[in-house]
Amino acid sequence: MTDAAETIRDAAAAIRPLDAEAAAAARARQAQLTKPAGSLGRLEELHVWAAGVRRTPAPALRRGVIIVAAADHGVAANGVSAYPQDVTAQMLANFQRGGAAVNVLAAAAGAEVLVVDAGVIGAGAGERVHVAKTRSGTDDFTRGPAMTRAEAATLVAAGIALARDQCAAGADAIALGDMGIANTTAAAALTSVLAGAPAPATCGRGTGIDDLTFAAKLRVIEAAIAVNRPDPADPLGAVAKVGGFEIALLAGVALGTAAAAVPVLLDGYPTTAAALVAAAIAPQAGAYMLASHLSAEPGHRIALDHLALRPLLELDMRLGEGTGAALALMLLGAALRIPNEMATFEAAGVSRTEHELRA
Repeated sequence: MTDAAETIRDAAAAIRPLDAEAAAAARARQAQLTKPAGSLGRLEELHVWAAGVRRTPAPALRRGVIIVAAADHGVAANGVSAYPQDVTAQMLANFQRGGAAVNVLAAAAGAEVLVVDAGVIGAGAGERVHVAKTRSGTDDFTRGPAMTRAEAATLVAAGIALARDQCAAGADAIALGDMGIANTTAAAALTSVLAGAPAPATCGRGTGIDDLTFAAKLRVIEAAIAVNRPDPADPLGAVAKVGGFEIALLAGVALGTAAAAVPVLLDGYPTTAAALVAAAIAPQAGAYMLASHLSAEPGHRIALDHLALRPLLELDMRLGEGTGAALALMLLGAALRIPNEMATFEAAGVSRTEHELRA
């Protein structure tokens, strides 16, 4: 665990504030383009934000990577999902074949999908799967911690290393995706702990559960917090007690990506729970995160509000996998093309407003 803890500390220490000069230069570039000031709304904001993240006035999105981490949860034994637990391994195989929604949307975005087995039960290593598991499936966290603290640290460190490798290989943006039956239960428990919200506010319908299953899920979340007593001031301990293997790994991916000065695109509820962990470990990491969309899960808004992030889209999505993040990659790519390809007032011979001419 010592090496893992050192990796986490080093990554957190490497995360710097966004580059204010690059952001200011990007804002000045937007003012030169043939359009009324602010008329492209959040697309302009995306360019300025990405300039600060990448530390250059003219960032580009040439290679986007969606890291989809999958793992199983012992808490699934309590009947908190509409689907059986073996769906996690089945979907892992579907990702490998390119048959999942994230594969389709990633192709539309021109992005790569990197599938990670962070702790799937019964999954064999496939040629298109990166294996980073300590074991298969967490323990039932209604009876004790989901994993040991050492396991949590190992997975966070593995996520940091994975992000570092992808950024070194040329990734201009990394999006987070997840798969794991019962992982919205873990996401809700972590959001309750780290965002200080009661379980009835963070618990949602997940895969579309009925009223009876929802009541059981709420009881499970409350029991997990009561049994484990996770400390919000100890994010690594919180993810060990009431989190999931894929959530721990994605928290590391967020830290490693921010440390490399690369944008981190969040997807839905479990990935945002991972972001809560990352931001609690290194508060400056939050500035590198982009909320792709607002999930139909009620706790997702609570988690995003805690991170002070405003989602780009609201499409009532609740699939996960990185599907919303794939859509956000398209918007980010479009936003970064505008200042590089759009004509300026001077080049196009277009008049400015009278106010601008007098300024």
